[in-house]
Amino acid sequence: MEGLELSIFNIISNGGNAKGLVYEAMEAAEKGDFEQADNLMKEADEFLTVAHQTQTELLQGEANGDKHDISLLMVHAQDHLMTSIEVRNLADLVIRMNKRLHDLEIQD
Repeated sequence: MEGLELSIFNIISNGGNAKGLVYEAMEAAEKGDFEQADNLMKEADEFLTVAHQTQTELLQGEANGDKHDISLLMVHAQDHLMTSIEVRNLADLVIRMNKRLHDLEIQD
């Protein structure tokens, strides 16, 4: 596997790992385990950081004249990263809502 393909798979793999962890965090929050949810979100952020850094390196390379053909695999990697970031952002809201519901249930 060459440099570009390795970078593409790096984005796909790290984005996918992050997305999976975010879904696990939402499930933990639904069960009232907010400490676990927080830990999972932090772990997801580490994977997203790696994926985003890889994407940034590719963008900087292109800006410096290192042009590549647009492949379906590259489009898939970009889509994977974008949806992972969006799911992560939405998870913040879902976890906060679950926390509020949990706190209200405890008050009753």
